[in-house]
Amino acid sequence: MTDMNQIAQQVADRLTARQTKVVFAESCTAGLVAASLASIPGISQWLCGSVVTYRESMKIAWLGVSPADLQRFTAVSQTVTDQMADGVLRRTEDADIAAAVTGHLGPNAPPQLDGAVFVSIARRAADGTLAVQSTRHQLKATGRIDRQREAVDCVFSELLNALADADD
Repeated sequence: MTDMNQIAQQVADRLTARQTKVVFAESCTAGLVAASLASIPGISQWLCGSVVTYRESMKIAWLGVSPADLQRFTAVSQTVTDQMADGVLRRTEDADIAAAVTGHLGPNAPPQLDGAVFVSIARRAADGTLAVQSTRHQLKATGRIDRQREAVDCVFSELLNALADADD
């Protein structure tokens, strides 16, 4: 795992360099992504906020996630994470990019999803359309707190990648 303060600073620097505003939709990290970025002085110029939707009902009500997709794919899926990123960006008009994260940190996770985290990045194009890209990560940490921190690293890494690709 990287130092969260260091990678948060890298994200803040990249947001500043790109003049890009970000918003988050968090589930398994319960706001730790936004809190980590908010520790950087001056980030309020680029951080729009974060929606913590730990429960499925909140994903539906606050982000517009499809109840049918939640039932079919579960909350820990690429489909739902994509909808979280899309939903939070559509609802945050001044944001340029969104990152969403959901995962199973344990205990009692299904074996195939234990330590699995999905991260989706949504970008707003000049014409107003949204493009979403997703990745699945298998966390190495075993403890819940360590897994939350590792998931934050995953979100920040994917966000840095997306911001690096912004000019391509």
